[in-house]
Amino acid sequence: MLFSSTLMISAIMAISSLSWFSAWMSLEINLLSMIPLMTNTKNKMSSEASIKYFIIQATASMILLFSIMIMPLKLNYNQMEIISSLALTMKMGAAPLHFWLPEVISGINWNLTLIMLTWQKIAPMLLLINLTTQIKLLMMIIVTSSILGSVGGMNQTCMRKILAYSSINHIGWMLAASMFSTQLWLTYFLIYSIINMALILPLKKMKMFFLPQLTKISPFHKMYKLLLMMNLMSLGGLPPFLGFFPKWLTINVLEKEKLIFLAVVLILATLISLFVYLRAMFPSMTMINQESIKLSSSKLSNLMIALNILSVSSLNLMMLVP
Repeated sequence: MLFSSTLMISAIMAISSLSWFSAWMSLEINLLSMIPLMTNTKNKMSSEASIKYFIIQATASMILLFSIMIMPLKLNYNQMEIISSLALTMKMGAAPLHFWLPEVISGINWNLTLIMLTWQKIAPMLLLINLTTQIKLLMMIIVTSSILGSVGGMNQTCMRKILAYSSINHIGWMLAASMFSTQLWLTYFLIYSIINMALILPLKKMKMFFLPQLTKISPFHKMYKLLLMMNLMSLGGLPPFLGFFPKWLTINVLEKEKLIFLAVVLILATLISLFVYLRAMFPSMTMINQESIKLSSSKLSNLMIALNILSVSSLNLMMLVP
C-alpha cells in the first residue's frame, strides 16, 4: 500500500514540478516505488523483469540528469533538448527506444501490466509534451511508434507482449493528439486506460497469458470470449467501439492541420494492429478444445459489465461532438 501510494504521488509531483531537477527527483521516487511492486521472490521472471526495468530506467535517468545539468551552460540548447526528449522516450517505452517494454511486461502479473501500460506513461509523456519544440523529432517518434508497435505484435503469442506492442502503437496516437490539444490527449489517454482495464480484467480472471489458451475456454463461458473480442476490437479502434472515438477526433485534427501523410501512416498502422487482434481471437471463436478451462464463477462483476458497456458506446459519444 505504501509503495502504491508513493507511485501515484510521485507521478503527480513530476507533472506539477516547476523545475527539471524536481521533475527528475519525482521520476526517481516513482522508479524506487515500482521496483518493490515488481519484485517477487517466488517468481524468477518477475525478478528478472524488475532488474531489466531498473537498468533501463536508471540509464534514462542518467541521460536526463546529464542534459538538465548541461542546459544552464547554454552550449547548444537544441541538442540538449533532443537528448532530454530521447531519455523521456526511453522512460515511457516509445519507439525507437521501446525494446525493453515487451520483455519487462511479459515477466510481471496482470495488475502491474495495467499500471505499466497506463499510469507509468503519464509523467514522462507529459514532460516530453511540455519539453520538445522539435516537431521533426516528435514526428519521428510518432511514426516509428505507430509502425513498430503494430508490426511488432504480429509474431507474438504472449498476450502481455501483444498489449505492450499495442501500447507502443497508441503512444504514437497520443503524441499526435498532444501536438494540438492537451484535452484531446487526456481524452485519448482516459479511453485507452478504460479499454485496457476492460481487457485485462477478464484475462486476469481466466489466468490467460498466451494465445493458445484462448481456445481452451469452456463453451459455457462464451461471454468471456465475446468480451475479449469486443475489447480487442475497441483497442484497435474499430467502429462502433469506444476506441474508435479518440482516433476519429485525432484524424479530424490532423486533417485540419494539413498533416495528411501522418494521418495515413497512423491509419495504416492501426489496420495492421486490427489484423493482429483478429488473428488472436479468430481461432478461439471457431475452435473448441476438449481441455476446457474451468472458471470459479461464470458471473461477471459489476465493474466488468460497466467497462464493457463503455466499450460499445462511442456512437453515443460521437453524437455529442459538433
